[in-house]
Amino acid sequence: MTGQNGTDLRVLQRVVIPVDRDLDVLKLYVEGEIGRGAQALAAEAAAEDGAASADAVGRRSLVVPVGGRVSFATYFNAFPASYWRRWTSVDEVVLRVRMRGQANVIVYRSSAKGHVQRVASVRFDSRAPREETFRLTLDPFIDGGWYWMDVLAGEDAAVLERADWCAEAGGVRQGRVTLGITTYNRPDFCVAQLAALGGAPEVLDVVDEVLVVDQGTRLVRDDAGFAAAAEALGAKLRLIRQANLGGSGGFSRAMDETLSAGTSDYVLLLDDDVVTETEGVLRAVAFADFARTPTIVGGHMFNLFARSQLHAYGETIGRYRWWWEEAPHTRREHDFAAEPDTNPNPRLRGSAGGLRETKWLHRRVDVDYNGWWMCLIPVDVLRKVGLSMPMFIKWDDAEYCVRAGAAGFPTVTLPGMAAWHVPWQDKDDGIDWQSYFHERNRLVTALTHSPYERGGNLVKESYIISVKHALAMQYSTAELMLSAIEDVLSGPGHMHAGITGKLAEITAFRAEFPDAHSRPSHEEFPRVRRSKPPKRGRGFKPPRGRVNVLASAMLGTLKQLRPLDPAGRTHPQVVVPHIDRHWSLLAQVDSALVSSADGTKVAWYQRDPERFRRLLTRSSLLHARLSREWPELSRRYRDAVAELTSPEAWRATFAAAEAAGAAEATGLPEVAEAGPGGE
Repeated sequence: MTGQNGTDLRVLQRVVIPVDRDLDVLKLYVEGEIGRGAQALAAEAAAEDGAASADAVGRRSLVVPVGGRVSFATYFNAFPASYWRRWTSVDEVVLRVRMRGQANVIVYRSSAKGHVQRVASVRFDSRAPREETFRLTLDPFIDGGWYWMDVLAGEDAAVLERADWCAEAGGVRQGRVTLGITTYNRPDFCVAQLAALGGAPEVLDVVDEVLVVDQGTRLVRDDAGFAAAAEALGAKLRLIRQANLGGSGGFSRAMDETLSAGTSDYVLLLDDDVVTETEGVLRAVAFADFARTPTIVGGHMFNLFARSQLHAYGETIGRYRWWWEEAPHTRREHDFAAEPDTNPNPRLRGSAGGLRETKWLHRRVDVDYNGWWMCLIPVDVLRKVGLSMPMFIKWDDAEYCVRAGAAGFPTVTLPGMAAWHVPWQDKDDGIDWQSYFHERNRLVTALTHSPYERGGNLVKESYIISVKHALAMQYSTAELMLSAIEDVLSGPGHMHAGITGKLAEITAFRAEFPDAHSRPSHEEFPRVRRSKPPKRGRGFKPPRGRVNVLASAMLGTLKQLRPLDPAGRTHPQVVVPHIDRHWSLLAQVDSALVSSADGTKVAWYQRDPERFRRLLTRSSLLHARLSREWPELSRRYRDAVAELTSPEAWRATFAAAEAAGAAEATGLPEVAEAGPGGE
């Protein structure tokens, strides 16, 4: 279809409904009572449309029963006008609607304050399909606001065959994208994602290649469903087998392969353990095509186990403490399908409800970074700022976006682009082997980008956290944190050099700690036995207020330094559910059975006064040294960024990892040569 003055219209966002008709996610797409078009409806519409497939049209069509009303004021189908107004060259959007039957279509818009206004309407009354367009300005959307439509059926049912949000194409060229999926021992998840992509031919029309960087031992190609998924993708699918270099190594490989091929405008990074709304690929490419400057376009993350729940609406970094935070004026874990939150305290309100009822969702949110569960990066950005830092996992996505932002390339988290992911609350990554990478990479990112002298409050906070782990008998976690600081102090050269072997080193190191050994049941440990009952029968409550927290820390430290109750070595004294796993409780006992975040395992924490003394001393000395050497360390890491993130450095690391893997497979000594990237 052509627009005004004979120019072509480019589709920015298609109105869609769920692929699997999942009621858990329906309110993310449409609100109100609908009669889904039967297969006959989809087939009929496909026949009228010629080349369109029945499945594709079926995703875009629905029936509104007689007298019914449906609204597309939803996460996936409302048009996020303020984001297009702020970051792109689009100044007018065209809503194109094709319907038959009896209906009124009403277009609404909202302001940044969540106030709703009726904008336009049109009536349909025809058994034959008819198309209408609405030309809608983006002028009033500087600070926030959306467009959406409602459909009201009359005395006959109304059939929406399709609807699109479009813009004048002008001189904007259709971009091409390479999809880069990094996977490690999740072949079933990865194959399901490949199958979903194979079932979305309109998405594949803009895809040059689907790269799967397989770093595991359970390979994607061996999964029972792989052959069918591969057949649907055809020549667009390419598997790359490499050693486990973590997320940063897998995603850097996808970035480098995209650069080397020289055909795509963008690389879109996807986690392997997500379920992707494939329409997000088209929306990300369209947004990036119209962006005024090369822009990183990220998708939101929904909870895979509570599928209408949004993890966060935007991510920022608290600069003074250098930690991830939700963007200002937003709420974490917002549930679009739940009844609106009517908490009388306005500061606590807004954790549930649809788009129309939740005022804070109408304000545009600006972000510092986007997670790499679903994130599109222009090739122009790769050329100018390089690839990922060699961080293995954790902070690589945040560091990259902050680095790109400093070079003039913004990150936008775009509503309507999303994937479902396992939620963070079901993971113990803050205390398991990943704690090394949490600490090391947070420090490296702050050394590279923090605007504050000596990283603001970071060093102090790191020290406090290490002490809390020691008080909680999480000695393996505290030791890994200190090991991370030692590596940071050694300089940037350790990052590429250790990326292939660090995980094995960490795994071997943790084996000596009781808190790192988990079993599936309490019954696999000795019976719980306590020589003394709790004082005055009191239960545990976490301390509140600074004075009480400090008092608990002092008392806990004294307890840790006292001789052990011999019974604590032979029998755990208490059972501590994960929800109660607080350092001030664990500091009061000699041993405890502590459950994991996902509820599948139990570990026996055991107090060790001598190790506690060593940890306290070592932590104090290392944090003092880190603070003292911060200015010089910061200079060294900033000077090394270009080399650490260069394609050449990464290619050398890929080659070294491949050579080491080949040597191991043939029984030869491992290649001793380390990858470049340091001093």
